[in-house]
Amino acid sequence: LQVAESGGGLVQPGGSLRLSCAASGFRLDYYAVGWFRQAPGKARERLLCVTSTLNTLKYADSVKDRFTLLRDSAKNAVYLQMDGLIPDDTAVYYCAADSTCREVWEGVPPTDDGSWGQGTRVTVSS
Repeated sequence: LQVAESGGGLVQPGGSLRLSCAASGFRLDYYAVGWFRQAPGKARERLLCVTSTLNTLKYADSVKDRFTLLRDSAKNAVYLQMDGLIPDDTAVYYCAADSTCREVWEGVPPTDDGSWGQGTRVTVSS
């Protein structure tokens, strides 16, 4: 299931950013979509996953009150809405889709073997 991330950029601390995960060739509505990130020198970090039935699972305590997931059926996309950004949120952000959130994470290796995709870079800095 091929997806593509976009929307990253430079933002000041306290600011907001909305990242997009778009699908081609299939309807994202029918799949779970998860977001994860990798900061420089750090391991992959799972963030959130939204199921096909619109339940959101949150994995990272550091973002659970600041980041939300939104589905846009018309645009066949899932957005990661990030508010209250802090410098520790600086990372490359990735999304992945599969039948369930469990399968999303099972399909994403802990280190990038080339299957993660391009991601979108977010830099939080003043």
